[in-house]
Amino acid sequence: MLERLTTPILARAKSTGALVAALAAAIIGTAIATADQYMAVMLPGRSFKNAFDRRGLAPVVLSRTIGDVATPTSALIPRNSCGAYMAATLGVATFSYAPFAIFCIASPIIAIVMAYCGIRMPRVPAPQAPSGAQVRQKSEVRRARARWRDQRMQPPWESLR
Repeated sequence: MLERLTTPILARAKSTGALVAALAAAIIGTAIATADQYMAVMLPGRSFKNAFDRRGLAPVVLSRTIGDVATPTSALIPRNSCGAYMAATLGVATFSYAPFAIFCIASPIIAIVMAYCGIRMPRVPAPQAPSGAQVRQKSEVRRARARWRDQRMQPPWESLR
């Protein structure tokens, strides 16, 4: 079901910035719909993981985007545990302190702008075919392990001769 919801969104996200913006929107939407910060982290994170992998982005980009968006914005949602705690602690309604929660509003915006600008968007290097030396080294290791295994498999009385 999640794949059915995210497929049209991912089809429109052509750039890295658009992908990060779509993830941010999914996180905020999930946080509002579920009123739970943990669901807002897990559901979009798992839904967008394959898209980030296909684009060759390092896993840290997905993790950082989730952290930049889900954590600060959860304090702005009244039914969320974070928003309820903040409202009870401060003694004011969530929408009353929202204009003063500059970090909570700016963090997702900065994450999206950085993605569109390509700042701190590391990529995973493409896997390369092993060189001849690496193949030889692996085969030598396999042969050494086989010799060691064969020596261990001998009956104990064989080592006494």
